[in-house]
Amino acid sequence: MFAIISDIHSNLEALTTVLADIENRGIKTVYCLGDVVGYGPNPRECLDLVIERTQICVQGNHDYAVLYEPTNFNLGAETASYWTRETLEKEPDKKHRKDRWQYLCHQQMRWTLKQKLGDVDAHVDLVHASPRKPINEYVFPDDVYTTPAKLGALFDRTKHICFIGHTHLPGVFLEDPDFYAPDELADEYPIIADEKAIINVGSVGQPRDRDPRASYVYLEDNKVRFVRLDYDYKTTAEKIYAIEKLDNFEGDRLAEGR
Repeated sequence: MFAIISDIHSNLEALTTVLADIENRGIKTVYCLGDVVGYGPNPRECLDLVIERTQICVQGNHDYAVLYEPTNFNLGAETASYWTRETLEKEPDKKHRKDRWQYLCHQQMRWTLKQKLGDVDAHVDLVHASPRKPINEYVFPDDVYTTPAKLGALFDRTKHICFIGHTHLPGVFLEDPDFYAPDELADEYPIIADEKAIINVGSVGQPRDRDPRASYVYLEDNKVRFVRLDYDYKTTAEKIYAIEKLDNFEGDRLAEGR
C-alpha cells in the first residue's frame, strides 16, 4: 500500500488532515507530486512535514518558481512565490533554512517505480504536470474533446500508469481518449496490465473541482482509491487574509473548491 499526494500549496490544515488519514489507514509509504509551496500561508511547516513523511517528492511549477522565477503566473501566484521565497529565507534557524532549500533544489522532475500491484506488474511514473512536460503542462478533462491529439501525444509518452497533479482536478484519463471523474468510478480505479492510464490525484491544499475537501489517492493491491476529506479551511483562509502579500482570493477560493 502507498499513498500519493499533490498540490499542498502551503496549506497546513489540509496537509495534517490528509497525513492523519493516511496514518490511520496504516499506510507507511507516501509519494508527493509537488507544489508543496505557493499560494498558502505555511510553506515552512508544509515543507518540514513533506520532508519527514514522504519518500519521494517531484518538483512542481510553484516549487520551481520559488527556486528560480515564476513563469506565466498570474499576479497573485507570482506575488505568493516571492513571499514564500522571502519567508524561507527569513528562517532564523540555519539548519532548517538549509534543509528546506536543499530539499527543493534536489527534487527530480520524474520518478519511475516498478511495482507489483496485486497480480499486475506495473510501470508507474510520478510527475507533477504531464508525462510530456513534467513541471508545467496542464491536462484538463476537456482535452478529451477539444484536443484529443494532445492526449494521444501524452499517452505515447506513458508506458503504463502515470500519476499527475497540477490542475487540481482528480480523475482518470484513458487512451481512447476518455476521462472519468472519481464519482463516475465509485472512487476506485482498477489498474489493468494492458491498459494505460493517466491519473490525476487532485489537490491536498487547493481543490478546484467545486468540492472544498482535500483530495489524495492510495493504492491497495491493484486498486487506486480516491479519498476526500473535510478540513478546517476557514483557519487557512484567515491566515491568508492576515498576510498582506497574499491575495485574499487564495483564501476565498478554499470554501468553494475553485
